[in-house]
Formats: sequence, structure tokens, C-alpha cells
Amino acid sequence: MDSALLIPVVSVILGALIVIIFFGSYFRKRRSEVQTISHPELPSDPKKHQKPSQTKKSHSKPHSHSSDKDQNKKHHPLDLNTLKGHGDSVTGLCFSSDGSNLVTACADGVIRVFKLDDASSKSFKFLRINLPAGGHPTAVAFGDDATSIIVSSQGLSGSSLYMYEEEKPKASGETKQQAKLPLPEIKWEHHKVHDKKSVITLVSATASYGNADGSTIVASCSEGTDIRLWHAKTGKLVGDVDTNQLKNTMATLSPNGRFIAAAAFTADVKVWEVVYSKDGSVKEVLRVMQLKGHKSAVTWLCFTPNSEQIITASKDGSMRIWNINVRYHLDEDPKTLKVFPIPLHDSNGATLHYDRLNISPDGKILAATHGSTLQWLCVETGKILDTAEKAHDGDITWISWAPKPIPSGDKKVLVLATASVDKKVKLWAAPTLS
Repeated sequence: MDSALLIPVVSVILGALIVIIFFGSYFRKRRSEVQTISHPELPSDPKKHQKPSQTKKSHSKPHSHSSDKDQNKKHHPLDLNTLKGHGDSVTGLCFSSDGSNLVTACADGVIRVFKLDDASSKSFKFLRINLPAGGHPTAVAFGDDATSIIVSSQGLSGSSLYMYEEEKPKASGETKQQAKLPLPEIKWEHHKVHDKKSVITLVSATASYGNADGSTIVASCSEGTDIRLWHAKTGKLVGDVDTNQLKNTMATLSPNGRFIAAAAFTADVKVWEVVYSKDGSVKEVLRVMQLKGHKSAVTWLCFTPNSEQIITASKDGSMRIWNINVRYHLDEDPKTLKVFPIPLHDSNGATLHYDRLNISPDGKILAATHGSTLQWLCVETGKILDTAEKAHDGDITWISWAPKPIPSGDKKVLVLATASVDKKVKLWAAPTLS
């Protein structure tokens, strides 16, 4: 009987102890919670030291953004406007022949055509053209007019060319259809135009020299060694040259459509002439001269508006102006007219090279870039007219002058457009010549 009573007694005692321990821990926990609520900044709690620092960080980010916005508000004096809305890096741009339209190529797969009624406008109307799936645009150029656009695209299978053109509105009484113009359609396309190599530059020019019929020709330059010449309207391949210089850097056409010049891996620049038949079509493309004088690779070049001179920039730290209006058929060599040192240096004083060059339509101002830095130079003297050290928030990918002054407020100004990896296109006014 005693052993029988012992078991319940022990069970009761153990149960009582468990109840006492449970309620004791419960009340201690409640007490600590009450202390935490009533004294939220107790120094003994390490978590309280972390919260102010986290709050500081969350406050510092908006502060830095606001300071960035304040800095962005302080525009460069020549900064006219920014064309936003691109979803990725802007890879190329081009003005129409009258300067009223600006087309951009973007890595988001969209071609945008901006209407530039006023360069200082707060907003711009633009047309979206979606490229076929599977490729992203690398360069863009206008064809015969502002309704014709040639685009180079790069995909897994190689490079492609597309020509988009707007349909002319039909002369009919259907006013509802005429109220909205039809979207541009693909008129011709070519694939694997440079095998699997990418198109690095795409430029167009109106063929106005000699027997040329005034049509637009387009030169596509690959990252390999080949350059191809196309008829913009029909898409016909009319010329094909090989630089034989390991790797192309860029190629361009003279404004009158007479010459093709290419910068490649070496210090020399090769120049070809586009020969036209009596019927105005392209007959052949002949290599006619070579620019020799630089000591290191030429990084970029451009023709002057009269198509008689070429300006080159080199890694040797110099720029040269060449006269190519020579009797090359009599073995007369092109002449160096001027040599200028590149007036751009890093923090250690070392000379930097230019990535891009483009000359104003009046032939007086040379725009040049290195990374995100933009400079304007006097063509006559080679001196700096102005500099925008951080013209963009990333490297500048393309630059182009409008062929004619365009409206900006109550006046017309020469405008330079720059594209960048920062998803923006900027419009700049030309500096005054001192």
C-alpha cells in the first residue's frame, strides 16, 4: 500500500515542479517584453545598435540619388536635351538629310525614329519599329529619304540587313485610314551579310559624283576584314572590298559617294573609289590610295563635307588632315596638310586616343570622344573649343552632326547627337568659334 501511494505522490510533486518552471519562464519572458517596449533604446541590447546604422544606410541612398539629380540639373552649357525611353544601350544613330528626324538603334531590339521639330522641346514624338526576333540592332542609317531606314542586326546565325520603308498613303476618301499612317514595312533583307561577323559601322551617302544617279549607297563594315556596298533602294550588293588588315575598326563613305575609307589594325588608311557607269549605277570599286604617316593604329577617321580631305586620329597621339584631291591615276600621293597633337590627357599627363570623330556640316568644328568624354575642336587650329568630361554616364557609342541647323527655341543651331551605353541620346549645341 505504501508503494502504491508513493507513485501518485511523486507524480504530483513532479507535476507541480513543471508547472512552477513553466509559469516562471512565462512571466520572465513577459517581463522582458514589457521592458523592451517601455525602453526601446537599451544599450545592453546589441540589436538596438544595428537599427540606427540600417536606418542611416536607407537614408543615405535617397540622399545620394538626390545629390545625383542635383548634379544632373547642372547641365553643360552646350547640353540642349536628352532623348530618353531607350531600354538598353544605344548602339547607333543617324540624322535624316534635312535634320528633321533622328533614328536610333538600341540593344533592346527597337528602332526609334524621333521627330525633331524643336531640339529644346520637353518631349519628342517618335515611331517604334520592332526588329524580327532573334537579333539586336548594331547600327542604323537613313536611305533615300526620311521614310527609308537601313538597320544592321546581329544574331546567333550572323549579321543581317533590313530596309524599312513607310507605305505612301493611298489617294482615297478613306479619311479614317489616312489619319494614322501605316507602320514601316521590311522592303528587303539579307542574312549572313558578313558570315557570322558583326556589322560594326553602317553609313550611307548620296551618290552625286561624276555619272552617279543620285541614289543612296550604303557601306557595311564587318569586324573582320570585309566591307560591302549596297544600293539602298533595291538592296542589291554593288561592291565588295577586303582591307587585308587583320581586323577592321571602322569604315565610312565620302559625302558625295565617291570614296570608301577604312581604319583597321594598322597605322595606314586604305581608300577605294566607287566608279559609276554612264547609266549612273555602280560599275566597280577600286583601291586608289593609301594614307601613310601615322606611327600607330588609326582609331577613327572622317571625311570633310567637300569630300576632298580626310581627318584621322591615331594611337600615336596625333591627328592628321589629308588632302585626297590628288591625281592618283598619275601616282600622285595624298598629302598631309596638318598634324595636331591630341589635346586630351589622363591624370598622369599621358595622351589619350579618340574613339570617334565627326565633323560639322560647315567643316569648322570637329567633335571627338574618348569613353564618356566629349570634346569640340577647331578644325583650323586643332585647339579645344569646349569639353564635356562626363557627357554621359557611360561610354559614348556613336556621334553625328545634324546636316543642317535645326530649330531650338527661337533660333536655329548646329546640333550634335551622342549615343551611349547609359540608354540615352543627348543633343548638343555647337560651341562658338573664338
